[in-house]
Amino acid sequence: MSETHTLACPGTVYLVGAGPGDAGLLTLRAKELLEQANVVVYDALVSPGVLALIPSTTEQIYVGKRRGWHTLNQAEIIQGLVALAQRYPRVVRLKGGDPFIFGRGAEELEGLRAAGLRVEVVPGVSAGIAAPATLGIPLTHRHLSSSVAFVTGHEAIDKARPAVDWAALAQGVDTLVIYMGMHNLATLVTELRQAGRPAATPIALIQWGTWPQQQHLIATLDTVVEKVDAYGLGPPAIAIVGAVVNWERGRENRNTLGLGGETSSRL
Repeated sequence: MSETHTLACPGTVYLVGAGPGDAGLLTLRAKELLEQANVVVYDALVSPGVLALIPSTTEQIYVGKRRGWHTLNQAEIIQGLVALAQRYPRVVRLKGGDPFIFGRGAEELEGLRAAGLRVEVVPGVSAGIAAPATLGIPLTHRHLSSSVAFVTGHEAIDKARPAVDWAALAQGVDTLVIYMGMHNLATLVTELRQAGRPAATPIALIQWGTWPQQQHLIATLDTVVEKVDAYGLGPPAIAIVGAVVNWERGRENRNTLGLGGETSSRL
């Protein structure tokens, strides 16, 4: 961090959603704040295209987390933001996707408010919405899906009191959008199958949604684990489970104009 004076009145921290990756999906408010920020504190899944919008004179601090490796823990990130707000009038906390969808944005908002800081939350387009859209997969459909649930697949299924009720989701929700589920994929599939989801239920896995290197795989619950092992698809990826995955599958307008560039169809 560069040296600067302490402000008489602490600055404002902006919790900004960076969107799914494609810089064209960034909100106008987010772009405006990136151009005006004194310092930007950003996560691992913020794309180079979005970072390129930050002026070269603006201080940038990386605090990314990936499985098994964290630059800083969550408490340290919050402490750092509080300290930065004492020195800068405009602090942007740039988070992949939307800050409040599995981005731990609520924890940061709580910590910043507890420190007496002004905070503005700027929504972003979540990968769980954008990634399926690049393949023409609607999360809801009048004839196929009247309900959708956004679920973390990162939670350990075998912990003492799991917060995700996979049985209820399997029976009560038409479309499931699962974040961070690749490492637990086999277990998640087993949970859904045991809860009554048919083996032939379609599932789409979309890796690096809207990024230039986007790839996807479409399978069924009974074949997806084998196909993932065969093709080597890995995180970061979004899983879409439900009948909507096969909507208009095979039509010419499918899989050709992904926002992140060309997509690879691995069937």
